Amino acid sequence: MDGLMLDSERAIIGCLAAAAREQGHDLPDVLWLSMVGHSEAVCRHLLDEAVGEAQRDLVLQRSHALYDAVVAAGVPHRPGIIEMLDFLRSRGIPRAVATSTRRPLAVRKLEASQLLPYFDAVCTSSDVQHPKPAPDVYLLAARTLGIEPVRCLVLEDSPTGVRAALAAGMHPIQIPDLLEPDDAVRALGHTILRSLDDARMLLERGVPGELL
Repeated sequence: MDGLMLDSERAIIGCLAAAAREQGHDLPDVLWLSMVGHSEAVCRHLLDEAVGEAQRDLVLQRSHALYDAVVAAGVPHRPGIIEMLDFLRSRGIPRAVATSTRRPLAVRKLEASQLLPYFDAVCTSSDVQHPKPAPDVYLLAARTLGIEPVRCLVLEDSPTGVRAALAAGMHPIQIPDLLEPDDAVRALGHTILRSLDDARMLLERGVPGELL
């Protein structure tokens, strides 16, 4: 969802950085980028290490308030997402969201951005024991849709999500947003494309045998 369908990673990072600066912490961009694709628990731990537990709570409380205003206004779509979802729906392909975001916020974001009606299921970190890069949320999405994991194609932006999809036995296509794949990520052997439009055109031509 974040960084793939919604241009929310930049908004989240901006709110966190602004909240930290209000508390007197000018933290490096590399810290915020290290949180991309991870669960709330991991992000809290990273912030603990940077500013300490007490300051972490102040930063998060303020950043949540700032981000709530962004969500209420509707987080902008990533380029190509509507065309991709229209294509999938026109072909009758079942669709699920599998996100590290907690359920209440995930649903609010999807509703405010008018993407919720496109999906047959929404699976979140609230619904599973282990967040990405564990495969739990993707396996739940497959079960909810009634599709075998090996028949599932995953669209992801983050390395964490790609690893989760691979661990689930699925076939990820990565469309990087804020994080460019490094050598370790490229060595995973999955498909990496530049945009959702490129992914849609690939699917329009028929999914290659190496993907499914």
